[in-house]
Amino acid sequence: MDTMSDDGGSGVGVIDKAATVLTALEAGPATLAQLVSATGLARPTAHRISVALEYHRLVTRDAHGRFVLGPRITELAASAGEDHLLAAAGPVLVALRDKTHESAQLYRRQGDMRICVANAERPVGLRDSIPVGATLSMLAGSAAQILLAWEEPERLHRGLQNAHFTATMLSAVRRRGWAQSVAEREPGVASVSAPVRNAHGHVIAAISISGPIDRMGRQPGRVHGATLIAAGKRLSDIVASAHEG
Repeated sequence: MDTMSDDGGSGVGVIDKAATVLTALEAGPATLAQLVSATGLARPTAHRISVALEYHRLVTRDAHGRFVLGPRITELAASAGEDHLLAAAGPVLVALRDKTHESAQLYRRQGDMRICVANAERPVGLRDSIPVGATLSMLAGSAAQILLAWEEPERLHRGLQNAHFTATMLSAVRRRGWAQSVAEREPGVASVSAPVRNAHGHVIAAISISGPIDRMGRQPGRVHGATLIAAGKRLSDIVASAHEG
């Protein structure tokens, strides 16, 4: 049974060492030699821990090859502070559903997939039913386009491999502020999505509507794009207000 060690560690050595490395990098970029000096770890251990953290994007390297805190740190911190987004999403999704008469969803990215974290289903008639917790591909669909369009170039390039959309399409998404898909994720289904941003302007979610092509048409963005942008801005404003509070 793991217990706190006498020196204040958790008793799980590899976790303690990883935390020591991350704490050292809080002060700024560090070479391996500097990490060894700052952490007191043996050089092979410091290297092994740092490379493992790099694999999980908790650590990365700068232009000079020094270790620095990675993007996953920011992503985790953002998610931890955004529970208010889910609390606020319900009323916004219901209003979006009632205005467009289509099922509405909120998606977050998790690795190479996207997850439906909130929804408001169309009560009657044909609908694209996506339950909360559903995991969908990042290779197709308007929400996937939104969650990828504003990524850093290297990650965006990787995300386009085998995708149903192109860099040119994502450039258009960034320019107009919404994405659409027609039979991209599933035959007969169309969707429109827009970004939800945090207080720093980073895209943290995609707000969407989806339904049958027969009802939404082959250019659903022209009809619903402005409405999706407004709903995304509403949620973004709520996130920013909570951050300031």
